[in-house]
Amino acid sequence: MALLGWIFVRHLFHPWLPVEQIDSYIAGLIILAAAPCTAMVFVWSQLCDGEPHFTLSQVALNDLIMIIAFAPIVGFLLGLSHIAVPWETLFLSVALFIVVPVIVAQVWRMRLLATGGRTALDALLTRLHPLSLTALLATLVLLFGFQGEQILAQPLVIGLLAVPILIQVYCNAGLAYLLSRKLRVAHCVAAPSALIGASNFFELAVATAIGLFGFESGAALATVVGVLVEVPVMLSVVRITQRTRHWYETIS
Repeated sequence: MALLGWIFVRHLFHPWLPVEQIDSYIAGLIILAAAPCTAMVFVWSQLCDGEPHFTLSQVALNDLIMIIAFAPIVGFLLGLSHIAVPWETLFLSVALFIVVPVIVAQVWRMRLLATGGRTALDALLTRLHPLSLTALLATLVLLFGFQGEQILAQPLVIGLLAVPILIQVYCNAGLAYLLSRKLRVAHCVAAPSALIGASNFFELAVATAIGLFGFESGAALATVVGVLVEVPVMLSVVRITQRTRHWYETIS
């Protein structure tokens, strides 16, 4: 999506976008593309009857990739686009939104297992499930609240920024799904593979864009467009994987 965003924003859509925000829009799309999805993958996988252990391994791998590679990839791609970026802000974003939550979760998990065993851990997860959904919805409301005025005032910009995101989602999902069929992978593994390859960690992307460029920046707006597009588009991908299950499993 980083390359698509650069091509569409810098060249194809240039006449219809505010000139002063071009670099900022490109930066936002780069940040969004460099953040592979984690938590929402569990939701998508459950909706398409994905294999839970495989989904967990995907999420763990994406967390590891982001810890090691998110800041270098974003810094490198922004540098290629001649967009200056403070590296300390990138590393701080990774620390605050990935490393710290992972450490806290692991320490909490180990203490629960040590004191109450698996029963205590399962009970806590059951209690936290509605809270996590509420927190996700609250995050979405806050994001759209901060950017609501810009979204309503610039519908053309929103539509143009959504184009490379849509192409990225459907191309990545389709490629993963078709390759999985070619390799005779089970549908319960292929479906979440398609979904995780197409979705993004939009919370990290938005936070990083705001930290680097500010609330009112084009970068923040571009990442919020990713949020706006992701939920309905990913639901459509879930629907496609479900409707094509019979075709997928009929492998000659």
